[in-house]
Amino acid sequence: MNKKFVDIIIVIGLILIVGVGLITAKGMRSTASKQIESKSPIEFEVFLRSVTISAKECPVKTGDTTFISIRNVPYTDLEVIDVKYVPKKTAVSTKNGYIAVNDPAFLDTYDIIVKVRDEALVTKDGAVVGGNKIKMGLPITLEGKTYKFTGSVSNLNIIDSVEK
Repeated sequence: MNKKFVDIIIVIGLILIVGVGLITAKGMRSTASKQIESKSPIEFEVFLRSVTISAKECPVKTGDTTFISIRNVPYTDLEVIDVKYVPKKTAVSTKNGYIAVNDPAFLDTYDIIVKVRDEALVTKDGAVVGGNKIKMGLPITLEGKTYKFTGSVSNLNIIDSVEK
């Protein structure tokens, strides 16, 4: 009785495996390679909030490469195509409203936006690089010779489709 039960389980398992294989072969089930719609260059911005830098200039420079890690998983070197380096500001009340001035409590604190370029696989859910979907809010670490900053994706631009 016990041996018959095991045989029935094995037969049912084989029938399921053959069924899934037939459905995949007929195109009724999507595999990972079929979900990729195109390959496109993308640009995304990484926002680094309240970075303390006592040096005279920003260590991340346009034209350099920076090594990125996505969700603490090392990925690759990417070209830095733009850097915005702004001292921390605070609002001060005036007769005509408010103005933004450098915050004296945070003299060496900056907000930095770094724009990088990469090649991505585009799916119906968005751009994928290094096996990760690139979306706003995704934690990213930028690393160079003299820095290691953690921020998040704040903007994403899929440039155009290269191949279908």
